[in-house]
Amino acid sequence: MQHDATMDFPLGQSANKGVPIRPLAERMRPLSLNEVIGQDHLLGDGCLLPKLIRENRVGNLIFAGPPGTGKTSLATVIAMEGGCKLLKVNAVTSNVAELRETLKLAKYHGAEKCYLFVDEIHRFNKAQQDLLLPDIESGEVRLIGATTHNPRYYVIDPLLSRSHLFSLKSVDEKMIEQALHFCLTDRERGLGDRQCSAEEGTLASLALFAEGDMRRAYNLLETIVEGLPEGATIGEEQISLFAGERGVRYDRDEDEHYDTASALIKSMRGNDPDAAVYWLAKMLAGGEDPRFIARRLVIFASEDVGLADSRALLMADAAFRACETIGLPECELNLAHVTLFLATCPKSNSATLAIGEAKRALREQPVQSVPSSVRDRHGRNREDREEGEEGYLYSHEFPENISGQEYLEKPLALYRPKKSGAESAIAERIEKWKALRRSAQKSSPL
Repeated sequence: MQHDATMDFPLGQSANKGVPIRPLAERMRPLSLNEVIGQDHLLGDGCLLPKLIRENRVGNLIFAGPPGTGKTSLATVIAMEGGCKLLKVNAVTSNVAELRETLKLAKYHGAEKCYLFVDEIHRFNKAQQDLLLPDIESGEVRLIGATTHNPRYYVIDPLLSRSHLFSLKSVDEKMIEQALHFCLTDRERGLGDRQCSAEEGTLASLALFAEGDMRRAYNLLETIVEGLPEGATIGEEQISLFAGERGVRYDRDEDEHYDTASALIKSMRGNDPDAAVYWLAKMLAGGEDPRFIARRLVIFASEDVGLADSRALLMADAAFRACETIGLPECELNLAHVTLFLATCPKSNSATLAIGEAKRALREQPVQSVPSSVRDRHGRNREDREEGEEGYLYSHEFPENISGQEYLEKPLALYRPKKSGAESAIAERIEKWKALRRSAQKSSPL
């Protein structure tokens, strides 16, 4: 079975003693709430959760957050603080048969003295998640689930409704730096026996490379220290080895993918070229398909720039074709060019609003027939034309193409030009045309 069946955590006793070889990140797991790094929004002064944890009065919990933010550590601490057992199940390697056995064991120990911890709970399919429901609803099992994904998309609603959802945040760089300093001097669980020190600023650089992932920070430090002689000093030379390997946390087709794409669009919409090109660079560094980015630029060109600068659509379309014909890495230049262009363009969403108003009119009002004067005059329409029917007035025969003729049975005001960029001139033309149309209609016998 892929779980630790009986992990006891009596208060005040280290779970790490007597285990000489374990990864540093595992050895440095907190042994009490006071040792938990970060998550002040959940565990800080004035928060209710620490009091409930210490009194063993928490119910079913689901922790969601990026890797290395302490989801497993917090589950372990909750069990330790309450003097409870922690039965661990990893949803990646478990199956229905193993889950049934673990649930039996959890019920045997009782919910008051035991927690069932399901790591990567989003990996359980619906049938496996459904299997948890009866025992959780009856109160025979207390669940702690952990996931790096958005639980609202990957955890079934009945399970969410029976649990308290808490979001964990990436660990602050300063907190990571402090933890690494402590780790270098801690002889019991850390690297104190190696007697290594660090030059000023080196651990801050290491914390930066960790990108909010405490586990990754410990792994980096352990790798460096184990590669140095005892008593050595960690300098920028050792840190620089990781600079070229720094990864960007970016999960394609997951939350990070959509969040970053949203940041790119909103930065361009807000006229911030610096932020826009930063998010573009992150998406490219994370391995995003450049064609996906280009498609978003094409949409943005009409949705947010529109008639304020109609060149935007041409530029965005050119970037898309460049991504298809040139590809990476050269098309990064085309994407940067157009991203900066769009971010610095005047903005108008009048096209977006106009099509929305037109759709709403179709939904909420009777559908208008095409006026007889502007119907097609070929084929059957020509044969069915009645004698004396109003004829079409050829616009080119009138000043500024304004004949005074209406093109809807019931006129509607759907397009409202904005006074932004080139669209301000369009707004002036439309007002002039409206005046000419009114004048032509007054003088026309039709």
